[in-house]
Amino acid sequence: MMRQLIGFSLFLFSLMCVLPISAQTHQAFSHQIQSVQVAVDGNPLLPPMLDMDKHQHVQISWDEMSHDYHRYIYHVQHCQYDWTPSDGIFESDYLSGLNDQPVEDYEKSFNTTQIYTHYQIRFPNPETGLLLSGNYKVLIYEDGGSKDEPILEARFCVFEKAVSIQTEVSSDTDIDFNKKHQQVSLNLNYGTLPVVDPHQQLHTVVMQNRRWDNRVVNPKANIRNNKGIAFTHCKDLIFSAGNEFHKFEILDVNRAAMGVDKMEWFEPHYHATLFAQVPGRNYRYDEDQNGVAVIRSEDDEDDATTAEYILVHFILESERLPGGDVYVCGQWTNGAFDPSCRMEYDDMKKRYEAVVMLKQGYYSYQFVQENSATSRTMGDFYETENEYITLVYFRAQGARTDRLVGYSRVKTGSK
Repeated sequence: MMRQLIGFSLFLFSLMCVLPISAQTHQAFSHQIQSVQVAVDGNPLLPPMLDMDKHQHVQISWDEMSHDYHRYIYHVQHCQYDWTPSDGIFESDYLSGLNDQPVEDYEKSFNTTQIYTHYQIRFPNPETGLLLSGNYKVLIYEDGGSKDEPILEARFCVFEKAVSIQTEVSSDTDIDFNKKHQQVSLNLNYGTLPVVDPHQQLHTVVMQNRRWDNRVVNPKANIRNNKGIAFTHCKDLIFSAGNEFHKFEILDVNRAAMGVDKMEWFEPHYHATLFAQVPGRNYRYDEDQNGVAVIRSEDDEDDATTAEYILVHFILESERLPGGDVYVCGQWTNGAFDPSCRMEYDDMKKRYEAVVMLKQGYYSYQFVQENSATSRTMGDFYETENEYITLVYFRAQGARTDRLVGYSRVKTGSK
């Protein structure tokens, strides 16, 4: 059985494919690319949002699963609120310095069973600066290739503080009271921003736990005055509450730690079998990180190049669930339904199983069905602590692109 799982996991590993762009933030276009991370000021717990008023930087990193040198080139692209390219502006409008520069920061893994080369690039850098707020894609491609055929795509946002956002989250929703949902209310104040027609000029995006796959785009405001607009009793802004994320941590490949039932070595890989989970029937209080992953090891000095890759076994004990396939999901899967994280059902053991190759560290995750629901896999409970991010984009009259003029991040729940 173990050999079957190893073969199954490597089959998925070799056939990783790309989901629709609108459904996720970062994506790899090659099975050789693993552990794509985007961190602000070196903190992987923060969302990839840069404040224009601060001297912040964003670092994009990834592993190429060999020790062969690849000369990678980066291309920075400004995008509209919906992540389509800002074709109406020139590159010099949003970028200072040069685009399409080589990635020169790389290092081979050291003393690991699975060899890889770690690459990273940060923005802004001496060659490339960012001039406009808004959405940014970074396309990484091979030297001699084309940005239209990248090996990976990473995303981040640069925001202004032109619009103030007041956010409230309540479990007293227009659907139920203290049961399965949370409702977001927003109050947007324009300040001095020249908004003439908010319906045409503003675009509002609200997401729960940084999940772009079930984000709400352009909910309908029900209050408007000369200072701004407000969204109250907006049914579009009702979210399933979910449950707290599961979590595990692997710092030492020779012993089990938080969330791990056992660690084993089956050549050529380490295997971590997590404690089996069951569908949530009650609210489960736990301090989690809402899907975040942090690469780290016991050494904790040069995790980028000394951390091992491990085959992690996820288990959900349950009868076969109606409503579609079940996936392991977290921000490290980009909130999307990665084929390598789809769970197979074992009729004999009455459980869902998935084997995913992951780099050592801390991971929080959920079991999510392909319709974006967690009701059957995790349960929905109003007490759950969730993070809500609101983004407000603005296009001035006659302008050719969207600025990101407002950003809000709140956490709510019982913690």
